Amino acid sequence: MLQDLDYGRLENEFRNIYPADEDIVVCFRGNTALVHRNGDNELQLPTYKDVLAWAAVNNWESWNENKTQYVFRLQDVNYFIWWGEGGESGDPSYAYESTMTLRQVISKNIAFGIMTAWHLFDWYRSNRFCGRCGAKTVHDGKERMMRCPECNNMIFPKIAPSVIVGVTHGDRLLLSKYANRNYTRYGMIAGFTEIGETVEETVQREVMEEVGLKVKNIRYYKTQPWGVTGGLLLGYYCDLDGDDETVTLDQNELAMAEFYPRNALPAHDDGISLTREMVRVFEEGREPTGEASV
Repeated sequence: MLQDLDYGRLENEFRNIYPADEDIVVCFRGNTALVHRNGDNELQLPTYKDVLAWAAVNNWESWNENKTQYVFRLQDVNYFIWWGEGGESGDPSYAYESTMTLRQVISKNIAFGIMTAWHLFDWYRSNRFCGRCGAKTVHDGKERMMRCPECNNMIFPKIAPSVIVGVTHGDRLLLSKYANRNYTRYGMIAGFTEIGETVEETVQREVMEEVGLKVKNIRYYKTQPWGVTGGLLLGYYCDLDGDDETVTLDQNELAMAEFYPRNALPAHDDGISLTREMVRVFEEGREPTGEASV
């Protein structure tokens, strides 16, 4: 999957440090990130030295006088985010691209870094003011947290749990496509966990809401952080409860949903997403079959 890096890992411990010239700075404009693609379609991100030079020439907007915020260390490289809307670069080979299009196999470590940096950038910009008293928040010096100096409200990064559901019926797997979205590839039933709900209940509710089917034998597979939506994806397999595969489609959510046999699945593992890995695991007959959650 996207976060399965070639070596090392994401070191997400908070550090109250300033960038060095060769550290990476991820610059966002809206929901796009500033990247360079070389001839092999590999991604490259600007260094702090690059960004400082561009910002001085182009008068980049900033929310914070320090201009950068440390976010994590990835494969022995420090990553920072740039406060405010990123401006034009001084290098025509750099361009702003949608964070949704950067989930790719090539430069997987950088794509994962961008998604995780976006998760933190979006959280920081959404919590510049205290939701309790309205005062301007400040960065805590010891933890990754925004603190209100007036009422001492502590605001930590938001992580939203959601499910990816592989609904099976014997040697058949339910695949679907989203409605009214730019992403048109095959996927599986998915949705966020609601307040007061167990994850297993989320599985049952989302399947019923989106395709009108009851499921049983819910069993856990694996998780994946998904920074584009600020979520943590929890993968589950479950069995159709009964023999009727008739789908009642929620057309606001899905364009189609259909069961496909194990030996003729129209989607395959792309090395990026939990969804596609779960398709491959089912295709190979390796999906969890042990003790069920529900």
